[in-house]
Amino acid sequence: MLPSEPKIFHGRESEISDILALFDMGTPRIAILGGGGMGKTSLARALLHHPKIIMTYGQNRFFVSCNSVSTEPELVALIGAHLGLKQGIDLTRPVLRHFSNSPPSLLILDELETLWEQVESHSEIEELLALLTSVDHLALIITMRGAERPAKVRWTRPFLTSLQPLNQEAARLTFTDIADSGHSLEAVNRILSLADNMPLAISLLAHLADSEGCEHVLSRWDKEKTSLISDGFDKRSNLDISISLSLSSPRIQLLPHSQELLSVLSMLPDGLLNSDLLQSKLPLKDILKCKTALKSTALAFSDENQRLRALMPIREYMQQYHPPRDDLVRSLLKYFQQLLEFYVEFIGTESNLNTIPQIVPHIGNIHHVLQWGIQQRHSDLVNSIYCVCYLNQFSKANMQGCAPLITQIYNILPQLTDHRLKAYFIKELLGSCRYYQTSNPETLISQGLKHFEHFDDSDLLCMLCILYSLVETDI
Repeated sequence: MLPSEPKIFHGRESEISDILALFDMGTPRIAILGGGGMGKTSLARALLHHPKIIMTYGQNRFFVSCNSVSTEPELVALIGAHLGLKQGIDLTRPVLRHFSNSPPSLLILDELETLWEQVESHSEIEELLALLTSVDHLALIITMRGAERPAKVRWTRPFLTSLQPLNQEAARLTFTDIADSGHSLEAVNRILSLADNMPLAISLLAHLADSEGCEHVLSRWDKEKTSLISDGFDKRSNLDISISLSLSSPRIQLLPHSQELLSVLSMLPDGLLNSDLLQSKLPLKDILKCKTALKSTALAFSDENQRLRALMPIREYMQQYHPPRDDLVRSLLKYFQQLLEFYVEFIGTESNLNTIPQIVPHIGNIHHVLQWGIQQRHSDLVNSIYCVCYLNQFSKANMQGCAPLITQIYNILPQLTDHRLKAYFIKELLGSCRYYQTSNPETLISQGLKHFEHFDDSDLLCMLCILYSLVETDI
């Protein structure tokens, strides 16, 4: 018995068109790949019921879900059961004979990664696929979590690209099909941003919004994160289970630092280039191999700018259950600090101009790392506050406004005894008066001058006085 056609299905028109074009070329062998919750099974089911596929294969369409078996012989027996064959010790030959003697057929093996990723059955599954594709008129589609195709099969070209998040319109239609259209567009868009347009996350959040309302869902997400949509008992109704299954992949287990790298990416909404991975000197062994492991399991991906990123639901899950180690975040803090210090030191020079394109793509990353730094009560706090000041100077010059973190520093400074840092921050406040309301400039300059009783820095003192005079002139 075939599974039903998905009733809610948006945004995969391009993939459907690409796959049908492969069928036009002959008898295709296609791998539908992508991360957990990307809608691979839904796409396969939609294809199964497409009029063109029905016209070509009629009753010779078979859909086999692989998540209920754990070995290659069990999978062959399951395929045989779908074909109506009698049970036997090894049905490999009867299955091949059946397909060879039948009219053109379509076999879909759904969730094949449950078998292929097991070390003990990996080669056996690849050999089975090779045997199946030796039947000239048997079309084969597999769905697999990840971004890697099994070997020993001549997959039809051009390869189908790994499934990506839905576009905004398709995501909105998916949401409103489930939760109706009575919710404000702003609230819906906020929920979709939390889901990062991942189909599974959209579906789970939409069902919740349908019963509780968008605003309540948004409020709960702030406290519960991905556990909010992880009450179900399987990977199709529980986002945390879906993500944890990807983390348990042998490809991740063989490179333990790949999970550590994913924990780092959970702090970095802008992602990292290969050069960033190397220059930040993250204490992770085989970091580029770790990157490959994350991409092959679709826990991370390279965006259009070749930046390694993870989707929002995965980042939230990692921050909640597997946050990055302090030494990893310190490496990032030091890396971003060096970029910002170089920018500040060479303001007005050609070197400074060359640094701007290196910093701009990291603005979100820097904000998150500094947010971590200013909450710590250890040696990183002073460096983090200086970095916030440097980031503020960069933002004023290149982004038409102050860095939001600057307002958080004012309440932290009383805890510290570093007089130079306090004077430097007051200098930064005076230089930011045009962007937001600060304390009385006279009070600020008075406080700043008192700090110079404890240290000597004529350059900083001169800058403080110049900024005060400029503020007084504006007033």
